[in-house]
Amino acid sequence: MSVIYDRFILRKWAMQDAPSLIFHANNPNIAKNLRDRFPHPYTEKDATDFLTATIAKPDPICDFAIDIDGEAVGGVGIVPQQDVERISAEIGYWLGETYWNRGIMTEVIRKTAQYVFENFSITKLFAPVFEFNIGSQRVLEKAGFQREGIMRKAAVKDGRVIDLHYYGIVKDKTV
Repeated sequence: MSVIYDRFILRKWAMQDAPSLIFHANNPNIAKNLRDRFPHPYTEKDATDFLTATIAKPDPICDFAIDIDGEAVGGVGIVPQQDVERISAEIGYWLGETYWNRGIMTEVIRKTAQYVFENFSITKLFAPVFEFNIGSQRVLEKAGFQREGIMRKAAVKDGRVIDLHYYGIVKDKTV
């Protein structure tokens, strides 16, 4: 399944994405803004493990490759929550540094939110963002998300205890 937009395609990951995944993901400027499970350096084994696990997941697709000109240059995915929070999902994303500051990720987030609200029983998408990741905060705001709160000293990244800024959007507020 692929969804084609003007500047990119959101599609299922494929094993042949490994070289471009390694190239774009093996960047400390990307890893510093993501959860620790996103490794740095990003190796061939990391790519193979990620792609194998992601491809094996059942539909509907929750993890998309961001394809520009036939190359996977980033990713966006959702993690549906469980139990009483089963109507919510966390959204996570990254984009190769070569493509930063072009408005691509804002559009990716908008289109992903639209896809989620149309294809899942989800009424809310949320994203926790590290206090120092101003770029990601701006992307979410431009995509229609609102800062809902700050969880003080709620995470640790690179040995530093930091705040998490929580952003959210609800189904009736999509752009």
